[in-house]
Amino acid sequence: MHITQMEPYDFFEDEMLQGDFKMMKHKHIFKSTSKGTLMTDEFYFEAPYGFIGKIFCYIFLTAYMKALLMQRNRLIKEYAETEKWKTVLAQTAR
Repeated sequence: MHITQMEPYDFFEDEMLQGDFKMMKHKHIFKSTSKGTLMTDEFYFEAPYGFIGKIFCYIFLTAYMKALLMQRNRLIKEYAETEKWKTVLAQTAR
């Protein structure tokens, strides 16, 4: 994944340039609210293999990817709203 677009404090988009998907883009949008920051994801992907890939996406992959993003965002929220974020900084400082 590479960051292909960015507007600091508002959003960034990362895009898969090579990999298992035909196409994958993930936009992270940040909005300041009275309660803090609201992050919204826009996630687009296409599976390879034509019609078979589209059926696979419809039956399995879309629900799986949504659950994966929701789990990931819950973890990010947990780290951001507790002292756990300090462990990430400590690891990157080594």
